[in-house]
Amino acid sequence: MLQYPKITESDKLYERALGLIPGVTQTLAKGPSQYIKGVAPKYLRSGKGSHVWDVDGNEYIDFTMAVGPISLGYCYPRVDEAICNQLKDGITFSMMHPLEVETAELIRSVIPSAEAIRFSKTGADVTSAAVRLARAYTGRNKVLCCGYHGWHDWYIGVTDRDRGIPQATKDLTFTFNYNDISSVESSIDEDTACIILEPVVFEEPRDNFLGRLRDLCDSHGIVLIFDEMWTGFRLSPGGAQEYFGVTADLACYSKAIANGMPLSVLAGKKTIMELLEKDVFFFTTFGGEALSLAAACAVIAEMKEHDVSGHLARQGEIIKDAYNATASQLGMHYTKCIGLPCRTLVTFDAGAGNPLLMKSLLQQELFRLGILWSGFHNLCYSHSDNDIRHLASSYSEALPVLGKAVSEGNIGAQLLGEPVQSVFRRTSNFNTKPKERIAK
Repeated sequence: MLQYPKITESDKLYERALGLIPGVTQTLAKGPSQYIKGVAPKYLRSGKGSHVWDVDGNEYIDFTMAVGPISLGYCYPRVDEAICNQLKDGITFSMMHPLEVETAELIRSVIPSAEAIRFSKTGADVTSAAVRLARAYTGRNKVLCCGYHGWHDWYIGVTDRDRGIPQATKDLTFTFNYNDISSVESSIDEDTACIILEPVVFEEPRDNFLGRLRDLCDSHGIVLIFDEMWTGFRLSPGGAQEYFGVTADLACYSKAIANGMPLSVLAGKKTIMELLEKDVFFFTTFGGEALSLAAACAVIAEMKEHDVSGHLARQGEIIKDAYNATASQLGMHYTKCIGLPCRTLVTFDAGAGNPLLMKSLLQQELFRLGILWSGFHNLCYSHSDNDIRHLASSYSEALPVLGKAVSEGNIGAQLLGEPVQSVFRRTSNFNTKPKERIAK
């Protein structure tokens, strides 16, 4: 694709959605606010492997992968076959299905600490269940968090999208800074039930940060929860716990486990999970839905038989090196690619200009070159050597456009539509103990 895509059909669908679907999208990260308007398509029709087609017929190499769930590739034969075979027998039943046991056993074989396992549908389901379990197990109330953990009240109250959440709920959740153990220590008190965090996002842990968190939780009787939506089944088969050698008390998974089918997993120590027998309520009609469980079995089998995480790491390292080499050659010291290879992020220094404008312009040029990109590289097993070479070549063509706009100070003037917007404008409650916050 050497010209900007025509998005006539996308725009028609968008007009139909306005006023009908609040916020227009079901997932903010997939919505039009995260892509440059006037250039980016708004609706995708189909996918195969690492490629997708929008409703206007434009083809792109996808480096977002449905914001995480596509770990093997779109329409991956082994997974689709498992889904179709199960579909012949049924989807959801009036009693339990054997796949609930079989999938749980398979997960236990790859995830450290998975002594007991429960299923649900979304990441927010299981992170919220983990927090409820931690409160029940410790008899405490306070939550310390770091990262994004879903839409439920206990978490979203620390963001600026907090309307409708009672103040009493907001007063129980606080955030800490990643890789800053002192910010955790200063936030802990006798009412701290759990520490929940994404074990790694883009910044890698330093100075044994995860191990020190483990020790801190042990010494204070706090439940350590890993939110492994991104790291599970992608960073390594056993996720961040296996990769970093640190075991959490509870761990939460979704996204990559079923290659796009809706499934989430809560796994952890039996002494905590057994509270789900009678004391803690966490049940849902679709937790044992069989198509998703069949897909998960196929995904895990594929990952065990093939070096999927190794492939993601190798391809991701090439992308990271190519981006940084190109930026360096162009003297663009204000942008770089960071993170572990399986999921890297392109960053922009605010000193060179508005980061959202820079991101928008680079995204605009990548769409012209047939790349679907939302600021990071989320890889799947189907990303081929040709895909990676095309992305590297696209950066060689698109980055000079951004560099010229930055040097001339006219980034905004180069945009053909409205720029990308941020999802959250702030998070709050950093390193503040409840009694201090309430006293204000």
